[in-house]
Amino acid sequence: MNAPGKTLAELASFLDSQADPRIVMDAQYRIVAANKAYCREFGHGQAVVGRRCYEVSHRFTVPCDQAGESCPLKASQEAGDVQRVLHLHHTPRGEEHVEVETVPVRDDTGALAYFVETLRVIRQAQSRPAAQGLVGRAPAFTRMLARVMRAAPSDAAVMLLGETGTGKELVARAIHEASPRVAGPFVTVDCSGLTETLFESELFGYEKGAFTGANHRKTGLVEAASGGTLFLDEIGELPLSMQAKLLRLLETGTYRRVGAVEALPSDFRIVCATHRDLAGMVAAGEFRRDLYYRLETFPVHVPSLRERAEDLPLLVESLLARVAPNRRLRLDDAAMAHLASRTFEGNIRELRNLLERASLLADGAEIQPQHLATDEGREAAGVRAGEVAWVTLDENERRYLDWAVANHRGTRGELAARLGIGERTLFRKLGIAKVGRNPLR
Repeated sequence: MNAPGKTLAELASFLDSQADPRIVMDAQYRIVAANKAYCREFGHGQAVVGRRCYEVSHRFTVPCDQAGESCPLKASQEAGDVQRVLHLHHTPRGEEHVEVETVPVRDDTGALAYFVETLRVIRQAQSRPAAQGLVGRAPAFTRMLARVMRAAPSDAAVMLLGETGTGKELVARAIHEASPRVAGPFVTVDCSGLTETLFESELFGYEKGAFTGANHRKTGLVEAASGGTLFLDEIGELPLSMQAKLLRLLETGTYRRVGAVEALPSDFRIVCATHRDLAGMVAAGEFRRDLYYRLETFPVHVPSLRERAEDLPLLVESLLARVAPNRRLRLDDAAMAHLASRTFEGNIRELRNLLERASLLADGAEIQPQHLATDEGREAAGVRAGEVAWVTLDENERRYLDWAVANHRGTRGELAARLGIGERTLFRKLGIAKVGRNPLR
């Protein structure tokens, strides 16, 4: 904000005309003016003018950058430009995620005189236990949320990258809810469940009589998402032939119902998610390069539970409220320690399943380690709850291949692609695991 000649009184008058919480600060972090919205959201019923911003927002005794946080005022001083960060701020409701934007104001000589700070509470994520939506406060979670909030106001394609079970659909929904399209529908497409013959009819719909059994016109998911967000989950599972049809939809902005002649305009914001290495798939010729660059305009890493281990108690309390809303369940110290020792390859989905099963096994209000036993078969084999059955890496690989073969429906080439290895490598490994027996064609 280049405002030569602006007096403090003029800045204060400007603040009061704004709906968002705003303050004016000097270079020493001192609040010199605040509007009513700021006093209501962050003042806690106390006067704020004359106090330091970090004292009010964080209850720190030193500036944010000296307390391990990023400081937008300091960054704005150094860059002489607008700076934006995501912080946890104290509010009357407790700590909340807040987007902070700091704008420098210059005097008649061009020197930095004041800094106007605008604060917006993020409603799509909670830093406290919540019965629905995104929950977290770990640095990895906050970094993800900051990127989500940058992407949400635009119509840019967003690619959510992360392991299975990390909550990518919840993140996609948060993007939708923070976007200008929030009044429109949020439509999810599970790409792993779409066969080639169903792809066009599911996405584009069809006209009555288009094929045998088409007894009425069907609205496709693209049309259902009009004005809103189309979420393509597990986009890495989409076969090449379908990728070409999706690319045409994105490039032309039009589609045809199966059996129709007229092209219809599409109007949706696309968000995709995958746990696979799409760049590697592009290099291997398994994913179209042109589609990849269309979809990955703004990549967002969704952290695994291992990357945000400090969120475990918060997630446990939130998930218990979701799986057993009518009971005030809690974990005893030993049960929490047991969870903290797990690696959670299945991430938050695995944690939720464990807690839901434990809620069924626990008769009282307290969940204990025995309620978290993951497999009765393991206990029958002599492995007590909370212990790990040690096996060699070769044995672990053999068991995994046995499981993969038993659960895969398709060719050896398709299985190799799902495992991220070459077909010849898979053939060799299957030969070792199955002692020469080839279970796939």
